[in-house]
Amino acid sequence: MGKRPHDSPSPPPSRFHAPFEGLRAKLGLPDGPSAQAPGPAPAAATGAPARPGPARAVVRYERKGRGGKAVTVVEKLGLAPRELEAWLGDLKRALGCGGVVEEERLVLQGDLRDRVRALLEARGVRKVTVS
Repeated sequence: MGKRPHDSPSPPPSRFHAPFEGLRAKLGLPDGPSAQAPGPAPAAATGAPARPGPARAVVRYERKGRGGKAVTVVEKLGLAPRELEAWLGDLKRALGCGGVVEEERLVLQGDLRDRVRALLEARGVRKVTVS
């Protein structure tokens, strides 16, 4: 079989091929986020707490009365119930674990004492006691 005249070799694909580049101009779409001037970084992105956290927290390991399952308990935060739920959600996402609010305590699944200490200090807790 010979080469047909209408088969022309296609150019090699570009390393930065942008198949929808023509649509941007046609539809009047703005440039991507890299073209925008960076503004001031939010406090969460810089690692600094947005506001001072609780004065103290007690982090401890517990297995008794839990069917042999290990949990990390965070106590003495002195936060409102809604704030406790928010803190629990943030800790669960950061640690990749489950957890629940029991009375005024955060109960996280697993032995996470060292990791929880670092996260609490990053959130502005001034004194973290681990036992």
